[in-house]
Amino acid sequence: MGAAGSKLEKALGDQFPEGERYFGFENFGNTCYCNSVLQALYFCVPFREQLLEYYTSNKSVVDAEENLMTCLADLFSQISSQKKKTGVIAPKRFVQRLKKQNELFRSYMHQDAHEFLNYLLNEVVDILEKEAKATKTEHETSSSSSPEKIANGLKVPQANGIVHKEPIVTWVHNIFQGILTNETRCLRCETVTARDETFLDLSLDIEQNSSITSCLKNFSSTETLHAEDKFFCDKCCSLQEAQKRMKIKKPPHILVIHLKRFKYIEQLGRYKKLSYRVVFPLELKLSNTVEPYADVEYSLFAVVVHVGSGPNHGHYVSLVKSHNHWLFFDDENVEMIEESAVQTFFGSSQEYSSNTDHGYILFYESLGPTK
Repeated sequence: MGAAGSKLEKALGDQFPEGERYFGFENFGNTCYCNSVLQALYFCVPFREQLLEYYTSNKSVVDAEENLMTCLADLFSQISSQKKKTGVIAPKRFVQRLKKQNELFRSYMHQDAHEFLNYLLNEVVDILEKEAKATKTEHETSSSSSPEKIANGLKVPQANGIVHKEPIVTWVHNIFQGILTNETRCLRCETVTARDETFLDLSLDIEQNSSITSCLKNFSSTETLHAEDKFFCDKCCSLQEAQKRMKIKKPPHILVIHLKRFKYIEQLGRYKKLSYRVVFPLELKLSNTVEPYADVEYSLFAVVVHVGSGPNHGHYVSLVKSHNHWLFFDDENVEMIEESAVQTFFGSSQEYSSNTDHGYILFYESLGPTK
C-alpha cells in the first residue's frame, strides 16, 4: 500500500487526524469478511478505547494467555502504535486463533461477515465474564466479611436469606447492548404482557426501494395472533386472540443493524441475495422506542458492504467515518471517498443491475444519552 498510503496522506494533508492510523489488512485467501468487520470495530471509538485500555492494564495476561480477545487487543495495539500513519498490517495471529477456535471459519469458502461479528462479540463477552467471575471468586476467598453488592456479579444477600446473583455487565454490553420489549395485548381482557430481551444487533427484513426507517417500522408493526397462533392469557386462563408488537425499550450506545440480504427461496431450494435498494441515512432517528428514549438520534460511522450477486461467493469491503472524513477499506487498500459516495451502496432499484455493492451491516453511534 506504499503508493496508496502516501496518496491518502497527501489527500488528507494538514487535516490528517493527530494520532490516528489508517492501515489496510492483508487477506489470507478469503478473510475479507474478517477484515471488513475489524475495520468497523477499530473505528468504533468506544470499543477501541476499551480494548486498548484492557491491553494496557492486562499486558501480562495478553502476552501469556492467548484467546480471541487478547489477539484482537494485540492487533489494535499494533495499529495504534505504528510510527507510520498509513500502511498494511497482517492480522495473522488473530486469523489463526479464529480458525483454531471455530471450524466454521477454517475453510476457504465464502464466509458471512454478520456471523463473524456475532461470534466475535459474544466470544469477547464470554472471556470478560469468566475474568469477572474469577476476580469475584478471589475477592470472596480473600474477604472474611459477608459479601456486599458489587457491580460485576457478586452475590447479594436478600432479606429472606435467598442469595441473588447479579448479572455480569461487561463493557461490550455497555457499548452494544440494547433491550427489546415484546408487548402482547389480550383482545378479550386488554391485559398487556411484556417480555424483555437483550440484543447486540438488530436483524431487519428488507423490501425493495425502502429505507432503514421503514424497515424499523415494520420490525415494530402490530401482528394479530389468531386461529392456531392464539396467545395463552394468564388472566383469562385460556387461549385468546391478541395483538403483539416489538419495541426498543432501551436503545444501545452503538446500534448495529444487520440487513437480511440473504433469503432462503423455497422454489429454488437455496439462498438468494436480495440486492434491494435500502436507504440508510447518515443521521437516523429511532421512533420505535419507549419513553424516555423517544426519538433518540444516531450518526452513521461504518458500513460493511457485500460485493457480489450471490450468497456463496463475493467480497466484503467497509466504509468508515473517521474525524469527519469517509474512508474506503478494501483489504490492503485504503482510500478517501466523498460523503456522497456512501449512497452508491444503498442497493439496486432493479433486480438485475451491474451494481452489486450493497450495504450489509450498519454501525450507528448515539448522539444523545442512552443510559
